[in-house]
Amino acid sequence: MENYEILKAFVLGIVEGLTEFLPISSTGHLILFGHMLDFNSDDGRVFEVVIQLGAILAVCWLYRVKIIELIKGLFSSDGEARHFAKSVILAFIPAVIIGILAVDFIKQVLFSPIVVSIALIIGGLIIFWVESRKFETKTIEATKITYKQAILVGFAQCVAMIPGTSRSGATIVGGMFAGLSRKAATEFSFFLAMPTMLGAATFDLYRNADILTQDNLLNISVGFVAAFISALFVVRALVRFVEKHTLRVFGWYRIILGILLLIVL
Repeated sequence: MENYEILKAFVLGIVEGLTEFLPISSTGHLILFGHMLDFNSDDGRVFEVVIQLGAILAVCWLYRVKIIELIKGLFSSDGEARHFAKSVILAFIPAVIIGILAVDFIKQVLFSPIVVSIALIIGGLIIFWVESRKFETKTIEATKITYKQAILVGFAQCVAMIPGTSRSGATIVGGMFAGLSRKAATEFSFFLAMPTMLGAATFDLYRNADILTQDNLLNISVGFVAAFISALFVVRALVRFVEKHTLRVFGWYRIILGILLLIVL
């Protein structure tokens, strides 16, 4: 039985890593697979938070050189590095403010399979609508993003507080609305994910620290490692994909998953 629980943790970790940075909602997938695997324990919330940290660590590792350059740039004469770092901070601020004010409402009212299913379907339809329009691409590289574009992406990220919306989906689509190329929007989404997910995960861990025990530490560790490894592959593949393809395939996937969730749950 214990080995079976470890296997569940491994599968859910893989699911988290594969879906966190794709515009298809990791929350929706964790709800679906958690239901299929009967993974509804009291420590489930802490488990989800920690494996999210595994996924974001994968991005930090892949972009470690760029991150170091940005940090150095804040204290040097590198204007581009300072500009990009400030852009990420500006985009992060709306999520901090709205997240703190609305966190309890989101957890208690919006965090349900029905809301997630509907958000998945609506998000898929929005992707089709966005891809049917011809937006003027003003910014090709993520590091060239303007402060106005960064703020618009930051507010778009707040929409993702509705479970099932997808943080990456909201920020990529928001970036395209703001005039970023798909690649620039995707890469900026990765960088914005770092402070956003680290902050949210730290806050959640603080609120749920009493649930974290030695009994569930093994499952959480397995899920963390699985999420880290699978996310490494997804992040690299997604950047290559959006350079040559539209997001329509994710739109179809979201709609199908949303309908499946409505039927199953």
